[in-house]
Amino acid sequence: MTDGPTLFARFAYPPNSLGYCGDEDHQALLEYGSSGVVDGGLRELAQTFEGAWPYLELIAGAAGIDDPLDQRVVEAYWVGNGLLEQVPMTLMGASVTERFRGVAGNAWERLADTIPAGAVPTHAYHVFSVYPWVGLLRTGSTEHALHVLDRCRVRWGHVVHCEGDAAFVRSRLLEWDGRALHLGAPVVEEAVRATDGLGFVGDLAPGDWVALHWHWVCDRLSATQLAALRRSTATQLDLVNRRVTYSPPAAVLS
Repeated sequence: MTDGPTLFARFAYPPNSLGYCGDEDHQALLEYGSSGVVDGGLRELAQTFEGAWPYLELIAGAAGIDDPLDQRVVEAYWVGNGLLEQVPMTLMGASVTERFRGVAGNAWERLADTIPAGAVPTHAYHVFSVYPWVGLLRTGSTEHALHVLDRCRVRWGHVVHCEGDAAFVRSRLLEWDGRALHLGAPVVEEAVRATDGLGFVGDLAPGDWVALHWHWVCDRLSATQLAALRRSTATQLDLVNRRVTYSPPAAVLS
């Protein structure tokens, strides 16, 4: 099992390499994720992720876990697990209010509507429910916004074959039908599994299930993790499609 700090580095590196979040030392994060070395430098890098770090603290605090980079906490945030059930709605609401009320401005009431609808501190919640209301998806075309939502969410894929540093995986991309987001039919996409000899998941073989973030293969998924990721994704899509008055994705896709 991958330790928590290394697991965080592997999922955090893809958006970090694109300049979306965290410290600018992309190479260091790649090396940490590839080597499995855990030290104070990696922990400092993790705390520069202003989107993810407060969620990790929230999950850890609610579960009585001292370390926000505990493997169980990191897994809960990126993939989903039982720790999410231990976060009370009151704590989740207080955290979202403190972090985003000022940033959301006139859209705050719509963002706040997601809290009683079932908000939990996952990356999927941040992408689908927070991004649209805090200005991170309000520019560009519908196609661009849909692409960002799809690539930024953590998704699963079934390895078909590998060629060099590339893995070809069968996955389901997000689609927008004008009213709701849903997962389309499986397609084969190319993902990065290594660059310049540095990668996160070695010895990939056809039939393996993997977690994807942006254009990278970040981790191999166990059957339990695959089920958790599918479940957390379905829950978040149900929240934004059905359980809130104003759909956050509709604000940027319609």
